[in-house]
Amino acid sequence: MTSEDLDSLKKAAALKAIEFVRDGMVVGLGTGSTAKHMVVALGEKVRDGVRLRGVPTSQETAALAKQSGIPLIDSENRWEIDVALDGADQVDPSFNLIKGGGGALLKEKIVAASAKQFIVMVDHTKQVPVLGGSFSLPIEIIPFGWGCTAREIEALTKSRVILRERNGAPFKTEAGNLIVDAHLDRIDRPGELETALNLIPGVVETGLFVDRTNVLIVGTPQGVHTLHVPRK
Repeated sequence: MTSEDLDSLKKAAALKAIEFVRDGMVVGLGTGSTAKHMVVALGEKVRDGVRLRGVPTSQETAALAKQSGIPLIDSENRWEIDVALDGADQVDPSFNLIKGGGGALLKEKIVAASAKQFIVMVDHTKQVPVLGGSFSLPIEIIPFGWGCTAREIEALTKSRVILRERNGAPFKTEAGNLIVDAHLDRIDRPGELETALNLIPGVVETGLFVDRTNVLIVGTPQGVHTLHVPRK
């Protein structure tokens, strides 16, 4: 399947996801290739007269939202987010996610946690039987003593941990932090791992999104599927 084919599936999932947006809502705007389609489509809704306001999860998304005509809420405010729409890098059968491939995981998790409903949209290649393996786990850490923090992460996960770089320099998040990518063969207990990682001094947040969503929208060659998992 070509990249163009996959992009069309992402767009189809995004167009389905915006059906959950109603007039007057505050919408969390995710980051990434699928989220771009969602933001552009929401802009069309705004031009058609739908009233909504957005909370972007990155500067990139904020710029696209403004370009698309979506009014934004000050990122420093206390929001009441009705629905957040975002993509994912991996999703398991229980709808646990790995996110953070684009480096926006901290803001993405804050917005997801603040929303009354968090809806995830992916193409079918993001569905996996177990998290890990083909996609590393992003972990945001503070720069001070980052090598020591990475060593603790390696000891906990028994995996190879690599500092993310861009253009030959350490990648910096919008919060000024670093990201290390942990290469785990499989993550059998994502909830336990998320908790354990967050106890390591220097760890800001992980790319594990556990029990955050019960609605998954999947673009497939056979059409768009909306899947639901009930939460206890």
